[in-house]
Amino acid sequence: MRADAATADAAPDPEAAAIAAVCRALEAGDGLPPPLARLAALAGMPPARLRRCFRAATGLTPHAYAQAHRAARARALLAAGRAVTEAAYAAGFGAASRFYAQAADMLGMAPGQYRRGGVGQRIAFALAQCSLGALLVARSARGLCAIALGEDPEALLRALQDRFPRAELVGGDSGFEQWVAQVVALVETPRRGLALPLDVQGTAFQQRVWRALQAIPPGRTASYAEIARALGQPRAVRAVARACAANPLAVAIPCHRVVRSDGAPSGYRWGLARKQALLAREREDAD
Repeated sequence: MRADAATADAAPDPEAAAIAAVCRALEAGDGLPPPLARLAALAGMPPARLRRCFRAATGLTPHAYAQAHRAARARALLAAGRAVTEAAYAAGFGAASRFYAQAADMLGMAPGQYRRGGVGQRIAFALAQCSLGALLVARSARGLCAIALGEDPEALLRALQDRFPRAELVGGDSGFEQWVAQVVALVETPRRGLALPLDVQGTAFQQRVWRALQAIPPGRTASYAEIARALGQPRAVRAVARACAANPLAVAIPCHRVVRSDGAPSGYRWGLARKQALLAREREDAD
């Protein structure tokens, strides 16, 4: 192969490079994102086309991408022990009041609690066994905040402790046992659904993906590409896959119903064998 041909094959997609440049500009910002016209000039394309291409590539508008990055920066600063007001301004929030107004959805708790590793937050949890192995169920004041599957119950508990290192983790009472029983029943018979409140934190795009997953009927599947198209962002397939991988509530948010475009099951946060088992029992229930 000639050297010039090899170079041409390796040349990056100009549109992808332009979107990457816009992402870096948004991540480097220390406040409100630049106007769309300025970002469009950086990308070398009209504003409307930039907005369309950016959403297709990332699953978010430029403004929402900047907000998600700012929230992630605030979480990192709080976790590092920075004062709440200091973290809010350092992350790019123009006023601490705006940060506090969004804190519940971004953090799942008050900013001070998050900064202190969940100190002051009470999380009830229980470990159980089901046909798919060990099961951990946890509930915050807002609803179920974790449903996890695995081989080792102690590993599941350690992961919950790592997520809320200074929260008060307590064994569930008799009332919570009823919640756990409903979750176990959901795992055993996924088509029955779950009538319990969920405490789910995530980016705006993750929330949209998770709602789309909950709309997939039991016994049916959808591909990552189909979910992306349903969200109006057909090129955001990888972003959809990342949102599925970040799902904190196994089965309740049925990311096991998302498969590859050829219909084959792909990766699953709680193990491919569990994904296949859940899909098989949903198909059996549908027969």
